[in-house]
Amino acid sequence: MTGFILAGVQWEPVLGDVEGNLAASSAWIRRAAAEGARLVVLPEASSAGYVFEDRAEAATYAEPIPDGPTSTGWAALAAELGIWIVGGLTELDGDRVYNSAVVLGPDGHLGTYRKAHLWNDEKRVYDPNTAGFPVFDTPLGRIGVGICYDAWFPEMFRSAAVQGADLLVLPSNWVPVPGQPDTGPAMAHLMCMTGAHSNQFFVAGVSRIGVERGQEFVGRSVLVGPDGWPLAEPASRDREELVLAEVDLIGTRRERRENPFNQPLADRRTDLYSS
Repeated sequence: MTGFILAGVQWEPVLGDVEGNLAASSAWIRRAAAEGARLVVLPEASSAGYVFEDRAEAATYAEPIPDGPTSTGWAALAAELGIWIVGGLTELDGDRVYNSAVVLGPDGHLGTYRKAHLWNDEKRVYDPNTAGFPVFDTPLGRIGVGICYDAWFPEMFRSAAVQGADLLVLPSNWVPVPGQPDTGPAMAHLMCMTGAHSNQFFVAGVSRIGVERGQEFVGRSVLVGPDGWPLAEPASRDREELVLAEVDLIGTRRERRENPFNQPLADRRTDLYSS
């Protein structure tokens, strides 16, 4: 049996409180594991919050991977509970600061993804990804990673898909989109749904809630199937909660990739595309 429960933790980190955020996120991870989750996804910037005044403040709260307190704390939980964790944190690597996501399993650190598409003031706070979009092999399936604004770029989804990803996880801090109606899906939902459908894989968009230094975050985390439709109702705008869905990344590969009507990966016309 290759099916398992995928969990998204929608919660509210506290700016600058690395120790408190680790304790709170660890409690949520334990709760998800108690619900049967084998893969737990946390939002972007879960270690120390998001709205830093400048690069110097971000560096104050940044930590090395995999030896920093958040990475080691989550890794210990992954080992104890026999689960996989993907979570966003502020990374320090020498004199560089990254908006990153760490991938951890029962045997430790699998890898790190650094945000490629920096949004708004992130450009003056963080260094950009220069290494591309990795896909990580796990017993659960092949997992690609993006962060928040990366979802606005179809190349990110496609890069993971052509490497054989079964799931794309998106730790996020979604914010209000001007003109977005109160009813219907959020713009971020549409990005996740389109990315899933166009690439025939699962997508987990997991966002935070709350207000930080005047910036509102809209929650509404969503887990999407490879047909592009949500696997459960999206989360609320303003409550901390778990989003859960049963998925089968490995067992659905043939069905996803051998659709008799359309195969978005196999039917690509790379001879016609320009960069």
